[in-house]
Amino acid sequence: MAAAGEEVQGLELSTLLEQDPYLKPYAKDFRRRYALFSQRLKSIEGNEGGLEKFSRSYQSFGIHVQEDGGIYSKEWAPGAEAVFLTGDFNGWSFSHPYKKLDFGKWELCIPPREDKSPFIPHGSKLKVVIRSKCGEMLYRISPWAKYVVQEDKNVVYDWVHWEPVQPYKHKHGHPKKPKSIRIYESHVGIASPEGKVATYKNFTCNVLPKIKDLGYNCIQMMAVMEHAYYASFGYQVTSFFAASSRYGTPDELKELVDVAHSMGILVLLDVVHSHASKNSEDGLNQFDGTNSCFFHDGSRGSHDLWDSRLFDYSNWEVLRFLLSNLRWWIEEYRFDGFRFDGVTSMLYHHHGIGCGFSGDYNEYFGLQVDEDSLVYLMLANHMTHSLYPDCITIAEDVSGMPALCCPTAQGGMGFDYRLAMAVSDKWIQILKEQKDEDWDMGNLVHTLTNRRYNEKCIAYAESHDQALVGDKTLAFWLMDAEMYSNMSVQSPLTPVIDRGIQLHKMLRLITHALGGEGYLNFMGNEFGHPEWLDFPRKGNNESYHYARRQFHLVDDQILRYRYLYAFDRAMNKLEEQFGWLAAPMAYVSAKHQDDKIIAFERGNLLFIFNFHPYKSYTGYRVATNLPGKYMIILDSDAEEYGGHHRLDHKTEFFTEAFPYNNRPYSLMVYIPCRVALILQNMNNP
Repeated sequence: MAAAGEEVQGLELSTLLEQDPYLKPYAKDFRRRYALFSQRLKSIEGNEGGLEKFSRSYQSFGIHVQEDGGIYSKEWAPGAEAVFLTGDFNGWSFSHPYKKLDFGKWELCIPPREDKSPFIPHGSKLKVVIRSKCGEMLYRISPWAKYVVQEDKNVVYDWVHWEPVQPYKHKHGHPKKPKSIRIYESHVGIASPEGKVATYKNFTCNVLPKIKDLGYNCIQMMAVMEHAYYASFGYQVTSFFAASSRYGTPDELKELVDVAHSMGILVLLDVVHSHASKNSEDGLNQFDGTNSCFFHDGSRGSHDLWDSRLFDYSNWEVLRFLLSNLRWWIEEYRFDGFRFDGVTSMLYHHHGIGCGFSGDYNEYFGLQVDEDSLVYLMLANHMTHSLYPDCITIAEDVSGMPALCCPTAQGGMGFDYRLAMAVSDKWIQILKEQKDEDWDMGNLVHTLTNRRYNEKCIAYAESHDQALVGDKTLAFWLMDAEMYSNMSVQSPLTPVIDRGIQLHKMLRLITHALGGEGYLNFMGNEFGHPEWLDFPRKGNNESYHYARRQFHLVDDQILRYRYLYAFDRAMNKLEEQFGWLAAPMAYVSAKHQDDKIIAFERGNLLFIFNFHPYKSYTGYRVATNLPGKYMIILDSDAEEYGGHHRLDHKTEFFTEAFPYNNRPYSLMVYIPCRVALILQNMNNP
């Protein structure tokens, strides 16, 4: 272990401390973390032949058909007295016992049939049977199972051997990593207007073209890792290597990813390594008959709020399992990266429960930090980025842990992005608690720009969290009183609907342009989906009515939803052209409280927002760094976006050598109330 002042080989801590001198008192913590990471890496190198080989353990664990048609199976069950493989292939008998190996591992070899075909055919149902220390026979699904299904009336999932003779072959490689990332957060099961569980096929045929049309270049897929309880939104994972069968087959998911790649769209997997379902018959819990195995024993192994099990990240085989899990989704399905769920819970022994995270640096260091989890995250990011340089990793962290998105070589955890979770909370807060006239422009700008230097953020106005029943989407906060009665163009434009449509566009654009280095939207929210999201459960009589997305509303020319869709599309297409997300942070020249004006420059564009509910301004002076002629390239007030068409897009705005708001030039514009404009300098395109 490195001492406080001792340098650790390979650690470039000076870069991190120069960027944030306030971290200097915690240099010893970074050295210790990096030393633990380095030691674990060296141990894997010495004992397993390196991280590359270690993380391919899915090629030996679980069930595998060998080249000669034989079956090889390996499991880790340290608490077992005996292990058997049973299923359709042997009449559910105990005729195939595993051989005990060192370190709690068990293996089984089954020779092929006389015709060289596998003894276990594709589609066979299987179980691993564990004889526990007390003699109990426990029927389990292999933790490495690739496919599990739920028969119509069965509560417990069945493990089905998936080894098709002609598996799906990917036709397209990974798209090139874009400079700007625009994410469409998606859930396959609800991606249909019909009240049912939608399919991978439906998503491929009907949703991917919409995502492409909208200008998103990345999909974040939720609830793909198999989960027995649909209403858990995929966050109570039971089978980590199995793509959820409720949407279709593994080959159909592979086709979905492949078709997305053919469109130049990256696909990220929402990966849940922060906890696991408490299910034992079809989950990891008590796999070998003990309370430990994959998880901590005792209170440390349970999450009280989530009612789930917590991994023991210090355990060698748990590291093997989780790192191999990441490799599996990249190698087998060609995912382009991961959004890690529940990172805050992983980082702290208190799991963030009851913590407000004031920003005091003492909150991020010391005994409350779970350094086993932290080292696992460093290993995961190091592995994915060293083996797949274009792989993208995103952390869901509400705590603001410093260096989360700095390279591991600098002492960071190695994520590419963190979710800017405070932004969506701010929008909900002001819509819920304040009149429009009371919005604080300075506080808004602070929330949108308050991020760590050189640590990238994914900004969003709202995600799936705000869509869930019990909360409200922005569209609902703005217009729920009249969304079912006044969204038709054949009815008068009421003040409520008018305000809602205009602010919905403005909140999204300012979040997109000012809030981060990436942007995210949850499916359907781009057009103000009129209903919340509620999965079938006992509390709603198992109804699918709210577990769907009504994409058809956009195609109805009589309804105003199409205006919001068109604006979202225009916003993304413009970012693709000008790349403001990849540009340095914006220079905010105006955040005028009384006028309710925010103006800033980013990506060689000038953004102007007038949030005032009724004051329009003619001849309003706006500062800029570049001289020349400016013209409007996006106007939220345009008729095609449901606006009032108060601006002439042929107007030319010329700068004056009139220094203003700490910029050398300025220009005069007409900016109506509740309007957002983007101006382009035509002399410096």
